[in-house]
Amino acid sequence: MYGRFACALVGAALVGTLAGASLLDAQQSQAGDWRWYGGTAGGQKYSSLDQINAGNVRNLRIVWRQAAAPAEVRQGRPAPIGGNFQHTPLMVGGLLLMRSEAGPVTALDPTTGKVVWVDGKAASAPGSGRSRGIGYWTDGQDARVLALDGYYLVALNAKTGGRYPDFGDGGRVDLRVYADPRPNSPIGGYSWTSFPVVVGNIIVMAGVPSIDREKVPAGVTPALDAPGDIRGYDVRTGKLVWTFHSVPRAGEFGYDTWLNNSADINGGVGPWSWLTADEELGYVYLPMQASTNDFFGGLRPGNNLFANSVVCLDARTGKRVWHFQTIHHDIWDFDNPTGPVLVDMTVDGRRVKAVVQLTKQAYAYVLDRVTGQPIWPIEEKPMPKGDVPGEWYSPTQPIPTKPAGYELQNLTTDDLIDFTPELRAQAIEEMGKYKPVPVFTPASANHEIVMTPGTTGGSDWHGAGFDPETGMFYISATRNPVHTMMAKPANPGTPFAYNRKGEGSLLNTNLELPFMDADPTKALAPGAPSRLPMTKPPYGSIVAIDMNKGDIVWRVPNGDGPRNHPALKHLNLPPLGTPNRASPLVTKSLLFIGEGQRGPNGPPRIPVWGGGKMFRAFDKAKGTVVWEMELPGGTSGNPITYMVNGKQYIVVAVGWDDMSAELVALALP
Repeated sequence: MYGRFACALVGAALVGTLAGASLLDAQQSQAGDWRWYGGTAGGQKYSSLDQINAGNVRNLRIVWRQAAAPAEVRQGRPAPIGGNFQHTPLMVGGLLLMRSEAGPVTALDPTTGKVVWVDGKAASAPGSGRSRGIGYWTDGQDARVLALDGYYLVALNAKTGGRYPDFGDGGRVDLRVYADPRPNSPIGGYSWTSFPVVVGNIIVMAGVPSIDREKVPAGVTPALDAPGDIRGYDVRTGKLVWTFHSVPRAGEFGYDTWLNNSADINGGVGPWSWLTADEELGYVYLPMQASTNDFFGGLRPGNNLFANSVVCLDARTGKRVWHFQTIHHDIWDFDNPTGPVLVDMTVDGRRVKAVVQLTKQAYAYVLDRVTGQPIWPIEEKPMPKGDVPGEWYSPTQPIPTKPAGYELQNLTTDDLIDFTPELRAQAIEEMGKYKPVPVFTPASANHEIVMTPGTTGGSDWHGAGFDPETGMFYISATRNPVHTMMAKPANPGTPFAYNRKGEGSLLNTNLELPFMDADPTKALAPGAPSRLPMTKPPYGSIVAIDMNKGDIVWRVPNGDGPRNHPALKHLNLPPLGTPNRASPLVTKSLLFIGEGQRGPNGPPRIPVWGGGKMFRAFDKAKGTVVWEMELPGGTSGNPITYMVNGKQYIVVAVGWDDMSAELVALALP
């Protein structure tokens, strides 16, 4: 079965119970807070604040800066250097709440950036994950911050920073403890790039567990990987309320999509990105990742539910309401990389509650968020079969009819660089080494292919923004074709017969890969690109889609890209776009976006010339630049905005390879 599965059940009592929470969220947003990672529970990254507008944005100034690891947290230790502080703080209850680079949650004065309180009990335990966000909950009297500390989930008093000793076991919940672990995959570790999301009175938690192979019972063969089950915890007690099996167990729905009982040995699947929710419905929306081994699926034949799916759960019970699989049997590393965005749209005169899942392959899957049904037809298209021995191939993949793909999805000769005849000739010669293929074409065991947009192309965790007043949807997109092939692993101990033989970006100048050589006689400044991308721009762009019609309205490059490269600067080229993870902020009158981070811990498949320190405001209707400012570093988190004492602020995490990461606040004089 290759389509969606839906069984929408909306409990009237639950809707009534949670409507108050939704109203509270709306009231806080109107008051100028930023209560959720994405501004709203639905991840729209929108604020109706308009004190900063097109008429005065040119007057924006930096009003305070605070280290990602404030001195009060470091306690004498040096500040960490690097641009990978991918955090988005929350502004609620008169405090700016952040999870610092050093681990503890910290509260700042939102007008000065000064530390108000610090969680002094952080364990600094093992466990890993980028501190992209934290969760918040209140019942009108008690207010809690939910955060991750090593392997643990903790709850802090939002006013004082004190921990609740009756939450979990002695004030924390050990996320390595599962109610029903599989015997062949006992959990030994737990990492995370997601963060707690609270819906009603339930904390929804997604992460990446790992197997402690020394604890596998005698005579039992360890699983290939641990399943990334989703769990719900009571926000007051920390008690486990429910578990949703991301890889179905025998007898559960979806188990038969793993042929040969392969669900029993495979894992992964749970979201590594952030989650969104509809508080009125009481639903949480999960962007599921791929299963064990991103590129070879011979040990997991079948469509592999719930991998690469948008899954809607009832947050009160953990029961599946509906799901839609965006890729059957992923062999491309095309995880759903970002939180599904909830949008209300008018289609053919009908008001629709929808959810939009962006993808690495540059398709936007637009679904009814109550039922899971596509808003516009999504067609199962025949796909080619590959040549890798032992692999299983899905005969079809679901392709949206609207909106159109928002980034290049098949590299042709027409798409190669043409700044000069000489560069174009060199690009054509280099491309002769590879076989460009359309999206969803399997990698070959016999020749290198070029995948476009690439595993870091299209969209990533930074996602998009939505304007509920106009219905416009703003996507930050990256064009990053990669060349790759499948080969027999050199390590005979691996259970996989084949695996990917590296991956080289046609933009990335960090690796020894085929790129255009710049003038070899000219020395380049430190950090400058030594070679040029092989494809035409834009390498990073902003795409605006009218969600009421499903049409792309405009596309503009985001940033200069390599136009000042010594081999190009004399050509006086327009902006070429900068590839990286740049997240938008949508306000009543403007679209704000940076250029993304650069740093020693940054993504290896992003070019060394990717990212940039410019922060811009765009006209939402036209895509023209209204204002820009150079920040101390590249934007590494989502920008947020809030109002305190009648003044609007914009705050964003920044970092670079020569500075310690920090939060920067902008405001009018």
